[in-house]
Amino acid sequence: MTQLIPILTIDGPSGSGKGSISKRVSEQLGWHYLDSGSLYRALGIAAIKHKVDIDNEGALVELISRINLEFKRTDQGDWGVLLNGEEVRSLLATEEVGQLASKIAVFEKVREGLLAKQRAFHIMPGLVADGRDMGSVVFPNAAHKVYLTASADERGKRRYKQLIEKGINANLSDVIQDIEQRDERDKNRATSPLVVPKDAVYIDSSHKTIDEVVQQVLSLLKNK
Repeated sequence: MTQLIPILTIDGPSGSGKGSISKRVSEQLGWHYLDSGSLYRALGIAAIKHKVDIDNEGALVELISRINLEFKRTDQGDWGVLLNGEEVRSLLATEEVGQLASKIAVFEKVREGLLAKQRAFHIMPGLVADGRDMGSVVFPNAAHKVYLTASADERGKRRYKQLIEKGINANLSDVIQDIEQRDERDKNRATSPLVVPKDAVYIDSSHKTIDEVVQQVLSLLKNK
């Protein structure tokens, strides 16, 4: 039955805007939303909470069974993220947790363990899933696929702006360097590396607004 449920995957590197685009597209379509990166970040938070060594692949896999992540629209119209019923959106956005997630994601058994949790979001009326291997590994048969990217400098500037707006001290050159290091880890890891999925539409958002990209993505769905 799942093959009858529409799905749109939006993959891309850190800072490409895939989260913002995916949320807006899911809102306009009335579909469910999955931020797969938040699952890895949630696992990082759980590891800290339960004092699990992030280099211990077996312990991380065991910890996956204790994670339940939900994405819900709030009364204010934005998105809340619940980890085992607790709002953790602010924690998920920290650089520390982002670094943990990037390191955790290199473990093959961890990625395998999170597959079922990701695929469980594929329910009616449809799903918009963003991440780094949504169209290539998690939902390879998705009818609609997008690969969204931007230059490392542009992605670094976006991330820097987000951090400053949240009151978090940051250095632009350090943020750009972090982006580039994450790109290298994601592209060169042995399991589920960051690639342009087969049949995906390639979009460079370096010089485009969020609204322009949203409309381009929605047009792709209408025309396919």
